[in-house]
Amino acid sequence: MQVEPEFLQPEHLQDVNVKYSNTKATKYQEALSVWLSHHYISPPKKFSITPLPGDASTRRYYRVKFKNSSLITMQLQPFLDLGDNLPFLQVQKHLSKLGISVPKIFDCDPKSGIILLQDLGDETLLKSLELVSKKQEQVAWFKKAIDLLLKMQTKATRNTAPIDAYGLYFDEEKLMWEVRFTLAHFYEGYLAQNIPAKELKIIEKYFAWICRTLASQTWVFTHRDYHSRNIMVCEDELFMIDFQDARMGCAQYDLASLLRDSYFQLDEDILCELLNYYLSKTQNTTEDFMKIFDLMSIQRNFKAIGSFASFYIKRKDARYLKFIGNTFENIRRNLLKFSELDELRRLLYRYYYF
Repeated sequence: MQVEPEFLQPEHLQDVNVKYSNTKATKYQEALSVWLSHHYISPPKKFSITPLPGDASTRRYYRVKFKNSSLITMQLQPFLDLGDNLPFLQVQKHLSKLGISVPKIFDCDPKSGIILLQDLGDETLLKSLELVSKKQEQVAWFKKAIDLLLKMQTKATRNTAPIDAYGLYFDEEKLMWEVRFTLAHFYEGYLAQNIPAKELKIIEKYFAWICRTLASQTWVFTHRDYHSRNIMVCEDELFMIDFQDARMGCAQYDLASLLRDSYFQLDEDILCELLNYYLSKTQNTTEDFMKIFDLMSIQRNFKAIGSFASFYIKRKDARYLKFIGNTFENIRRNLLKFSELDELRRLLYRYYYF
């Protein structure tokens, strides 16, 4: 059972004995230790600060370990102008009230950009899948992830709490913005391809049809980035993290992120089994749902490639470039299901393989 941090009242800084888990403390670790010692000091007045691997964002994470407990600090830019209206805080509070598994928030300091979070450990769904040796074990994990997704779609969609996410939509404009983001950052930026204006117009025409079709579906509450790296496994329970970009979109958006994951490739037979599992718990028609799922997978994977390329171009973060090949294979397989998109497929691959 998890033990929450043993927070007591602030005490004097000179009484604090800070222990760093690495030999050379960074400036941020030093600043964090000072902040903690002014806010949360408890017997035996010792804590260690360990940097954690970051995600694709510019946020920084550290584990603060006390004698009998621990917490995670998330460092953002100061958000004094937003306060409790920071999207991460809004969505966490909303989902938590609905009984959806998200990390607890112990405290936050908008002026310093620090948020103190429940420590869920280091095991993501992706790490759990690394230990799986049988297909049905994969299926069991993904069914749990689908159950959590369905819980959010069911409870959060019909709720109209005053949070910004309900006023944001994956409409045609937003989905096309994501398409153009990939054309700019991946094709033009990373691949240094100068696609002729005539062919670029053709590519955008086909994607506009895809995005228009997706935007015409019934909207549900979406996580926005629901995949194996953003699902934590803690005491055999799954928790959503990185939900700050939540908005309204079609039901297939998060499902495509999960099952057409750039980081973990599912065999087609398992994917079909999981889609049928999802459908068995909803009122969707199989044929129509599958068509939208495949189109959503194309758009979602295309956007992911743009993100991977932008991380490298903007921050020289090359960690995600290795996932581009798998992601393009997802796109290729799905484009082959639509003969009316043959020209789009040829153009995308002409400049990818050039």
